[in-house]
Amino acid sequence: MAVKSSTKKRLIELGINEDHAHKLADDANMDAIKRMTVEEVSVKTGVAMSDSTLEHIMGIIREHNTSRRRSRSGRITISRKAMELMDIPQGDDRFNVLNHILVPHHELVDADDESAILAPWGLEEADDYGGTRVAKELLPKILITDPAVQAIKEKIEAEADDLPAGWLTNRIVKIIRYSRSAGSSTAFRLIVESA
Repeated sequence: MAVKSSTKKRLIELGINEDHAHKLADDANMDAIKRMTVEEVSVKTGVAMSDSTLEHIMGIIREHNTSRRRSRSGRITISRKAMELMDIPQGDDRFNVLNHILVPHHELVDADDESAILAPWGLEEADDYGGTRVAKELLPKILITDPAVQAIKEKIEAEADDLPAGWLTNRIVKIIRYSRSAGSSTAFRLIVESA
Protein backbone atom coordinates (compact mmCIF):
# COMPACT_ATOMS: atom_id res chain seq x y z
CA MET A 1 0.00 0.00 0.00
CA ALA A 2 1.37 3.36 -1.00
CA VAL A 3 0.16 6.75 0.04
CA LYS A 4 -0.12 9.16 -2.87
CA SER A 5 1.63 12.27 -1.57
CA SER A 6 0.05 14.65 -4.08
CA THR A 7 -3.43 13.43 -3.11
CA LYS A 8 -2.61 13.70 0.59
CA LYS A 9 -1.26 17.22 0.09
CA ARG A 10 -4.38 18.26 -1.84
CA LEU A 11 -6.69 16.86 0.87
CA ILE A 12 -4.78 18.77 3.55
CA GLU A 13 -5.03 21.96 1.46
CA LEU A 14 -8.79 21.43 1.23
CA GLY A 15 -9.08 21.29 5.04
CA ILE A 16 -8.93 17.60 5.99
CA ASN A 17 -6.60 16.88 8.91
CA GLU A 18 -3.32 15.13 8.15
CA ASP A 19 -4.19 11.76 9.73
CA HIS A 20 -7.45 11.40 7.78
CA ALA A 21 -5.81 12.70 4.60
CA HIS A 22 -3.05 10.09 4.98
CA LYS A 23 -5.61 7.27 5.34
CA LEU A 24 -7.74 8.51 2.41
CA ALA A 25 -4.73 8.86 0.10
CA ASP A 26 -3.67 5.24 0.76
CA ASP A 27 -3.86 3.62 -2.72
CA ALA A 28 -6.38 6.20 -3.92
CA ASN A 29 -6.19 9.28 -6.09
CA MET A 30 -8.61 12.25 -5.96
CA ASP A 31 -10.97 10.73 -8.53
CA ALA A 32 -11.26 7.52 -6.51
CA ILE A 33 -11.88 9.49 -3.31
CA LYS A 34 -14.60 11.55 -5.01
CA ARG A 35 -16.42 8.34 -5.99
CA MET A 36 -16.35 6.91 -2.44
CA THR A 37 -19.58 6.57 -0.50
CA VAL A 38 -19.99 7.79 3.08
CA GLU A 39 -19.58 4.22 4.35
CA GLU A 40 -16.35 3.70 2.40
CA VAL A 41 -14.87 6.98 3.73
CA SER A 42 -15.92 5.99 7.27
CA VAL A 43 -14.18 2.60 7.00
CA LYS A 44 -11.06 4.01 5.35
CA THR A 45 -10.58 6.86 7.87
CA GLY A 46 -11.80 4.95 10.91
CA VAL A 47 -14.31 7.67 11.79
CA ALA A 48 -17.72 6.59 13.10
CA MET A 49 -20.78 7.21 10.91
CA SER A 50 -22.36 9.40 13.59
CA ASP A 51 -19.28 11.59 14.06
CA SER A 52 -19.43 15.20 12.85
CA THR A 53 -15.85 14.86 11.55
CA LEU A 54 -17.13 12.46 8.89
CA GLU A 55 -19.73 15.03 7.80
CA HIS A 56 -16.96 17.62 7.55
CA ILE A 57 -14.80 15.30 5.42
CA MET A 58 -17.71 14.38 3.13
CA GLY A 59 -18.64 18.06 2.76
CA ILE A 60 -15.12 18.87 1.59
CA ILE A 61 -15.09 15.93 -0.85
CA ARG A 62 -18.51 16.86 -2.28
CA GLU A 63 -17.56 20.52 -2.60
CA HIS A 64 -14.37 19.60 -4.42
CA ASN A 65 -16.29 17.17 -6.64
CA THR A 66 -18.62 19.89 -7.97
CA SER A 67 -16.09 22.70 -8.17
CA ARG A 68 -14.40 23.98 -11.29
CA ARG A 69 -11.53 21.90 -12.51
CA ARG A 70 -8.47 23.02 -14.39
CA SER A 71 -7.76 20.89 -17.43
CA ARG A 72 -4.31 19.99 -18.67
CA SER A 73 -4.44 22.80 -21.20
CA GLY A 74 -4.80 25.30 -18.36
CA ARG A 75 -8.42 26.22 -19.16
CA ILE A 76 -11.02 26.10 -16.44
CA THR A 77 -13.87 23.73 -17.23
CA ILE A 78 -17.11 23.18 -15.39
CA SER A 79 -18.57 19.71 -15.11
CA ARG A 80 -22.19 19.33 -16.19
CA LYS A 81 -23.10 18.18 -12.69
CA ALA A 82 -21.78 21.42 -11.22
CA MET A 83 -23.84 23.59 -13.55
CA GLU A 84 -27.44 23.87 -12.48
CA LEU A 85 -30.29 25.42 -14.41
CA MET A 86 -30.37 28.37 -12.06
CA ASP A 87 -26.79 29.22 -13.09
CA ILE A 88 -27.86 29.83 -16.68
CA PRO A 89 -29.39 33.29 -17.11
CA GLN A 90 -32.91 33.34 -18.50
CA GLY A 91 -35.27 36.05 -19.72
CA ASP A 92 -34.28 39.66 -19.03
CA ASP A 93 -31.04 38.68 -17.25
CA ARG A 94 -29.64 37.04 -20.36
CA PHE A 95 -27.17 38.96 -22.52
CA ASN A 96 -28.65 40.04 -25.85
CA VAL A 97 -25.99 40.51 -28.51
CA LEU A 98 -28.22 42.98 -30.38
CA ASN A 99 -27.92 45.46 -27.50
CA HIS A 100 -24.15 45.72 -27.83
CA ILE A 101 -22.80 48.99 -29.24
CA LEU A 102 -20.55 47.25 -31.80
CA VAL A 103 -23.34 45.12 -33.31
CA PRO A 104 -25.27 46.80 -36.14
CA HIS A 105 -29.07 46.90 -36.12
CA HIS A 106 -30.59 43.62 -37.38
CA GLU A 107 -34.24 43.14 -38.23
CA LEU A 108 -36.12 40.36 -39.96
CA VAL A 109 -37.82 41.43 -43.19
CA ASP A 110 -41.49 40.48 -43.36
CA ALA A 111 -41.99 37.60 -45.82
CA ASP A 112 -44.73 39.52 -47.67
CA ASP A 113 -42.51 42.59 -48.19
CA GLU A 114 -39.39 40.82 -49.47
CA SER A 115 -40.10 41.34 -53.18
CA ALA A 116 -40.97 45.03 -52.73
CA ILE A 117 -37.87 45.73 -50.65
CA LEU A 118 -35.50 43.92 -53.03
CA ALA A 119 -37.11 45.31 -56.23
CA PRO A 120 -34.61 48.21 -56.66
CA TRP A 121 -31.73 45.75 -57.04
CA GLY A 122 -33.25 43.80 -59.93
CA LEU A 123 -33.32 40.45 -58.17
CA GLU A 124 -36.56 39.38 -59.80
CA GLU A 125 -36.36 36.66 -62.43
CA ALA A 126 -38.82 34.53 -64.33
CA ASP A 127 -39.87 31.27 -62.71
CA ASP A 128 -40.93 27.99 -64.34
CA TYR A 129 -44.63 28.88 -64.12
CA GLY A 130 -44.52 32.08 -66.17
CA GLY A 131 -44.42 34.40 -63.17
CA THR A 132 -41.60 36.18 -61.41
CA ARG A 133 -39.76 35.37 -58.23
CA VAL A 134 -37.14 37.05 -56.11
CA ALA A 135 -33.71 35.43 -56.56
CA LYS A 136 -32.85 35.50 -52.86
CA GLU A 137 -29.99 33.05 -53.37
CA LEU A 138 -27.98 35.89 -54.98
CA LEU A 139 -27.89 37.78 -51.68
CA PRO A 140 -24.92 37.43 -49.30
CA LYS A 141 -25.54 34.69 -46.75
CA ILE A 142 -25.71 34.73 -42.95
CA LEU A 143 -25.74 31.50 -40.95
CA ILE A 144 -28.74 30.64 -38.80
CA THR A 145 -26.25 30.02 -35.97
CA ASP A 146 -25.07 33.65 -36.03
CA PRO A 147 -25.63 35.17 -32.56
CA ALA A 148 -27.62 38.10 -33.96
CA VAL A 149 -29.92 35.75 -35.91
CA GLN A 150 -30.34 33.56 -32.82
CA ALA A 151 -31.34 36.61 -30.77
CA ILE A 152 -33.96 37.56 -33.37
CA LYS A 153 -35.21 33.96 -33.49
CA GLU A 154 -35.57 33.73 -29.68
CA LYS A 155 -37.43 37.03 -29.55
CA ILE A 156 -39.93 36.07 -32.25
CA GLU A 157 -40.42 32.53 -30.89
CA ALA A 158 -41.17 33.98 -27.45
CA GLU A 159 -43.97 36.09 -28.95
CA ALA A 160 -45.47 33.48 -31.32
CA ASP A 161 -46.24 29.86 -30.42
CA ASP A 162 -47.45 28.42 -33.73
CA LEU A 163 -44.29 28.71 -35.86
CA PRO A 164 -43.42 25.69 -38.03
CA ALA A 165 -40.03 24.00 -37.84
CA GLY A 166 -37.44 25.69 -40.03
CA TRP A 167 -39.46 28.88 -40.29
CA LEU A 168 -36.35 31.07 -40.26
CA THR A 169 -34.47 29.40 -43.12
CA ASN A 170 -34.46 31.38 -46.41
CA ARG A 171 -35.72 34.53 -44.72
CA ILE A 172 -34.01 37.89 -45.22
CA VAL A 173 -32.36 39.99 -42.53
CA LYS A 174 -31.97 43.74 -42.96
CA ILE A 175 -28.76 45.05 -41.39
CA ILE A 176 -28.31 48.79 -40.85
CA ARG A 177 -24.80 49.98 -39.99
CA TYR A 178 -24.32 53.49 -38.63
CA SER A 179 -21.11 55.44 -39.11
CA ARG A 180 -20.14 58.99 -38.15
CA SER A 181 -18.36 59.55 -41.44
CA ALA A 182 -20.59 57.66 -43.89
CA GLY A 183 -23.99 57.96 -42.24
CA SER A 184 -25.89 54.70 -42.47
CA SER A 185 -25.69 51.80 -44.88
CA THR A 186 -28.22 49.04 -45.38
CA ALA A 187 -27.42 45.45 -46.31
CA PHE A 188 -29.66 42.44 -46.83
CA ARG A 189 -28.59 38.89 -46.00
CA LEU A 190 -30.21 35.53 -46.66
CA ILE A 191 -30.43 33.23 -43.64
CA VAL A 192 -29.05 29.79 -44.43
CA GLU A 193 -28.47 26.67 -42.36
CA SER A 194 -24.98 25.93 -43.69
CA ALA A 195 -22.45 27.62 -45.93
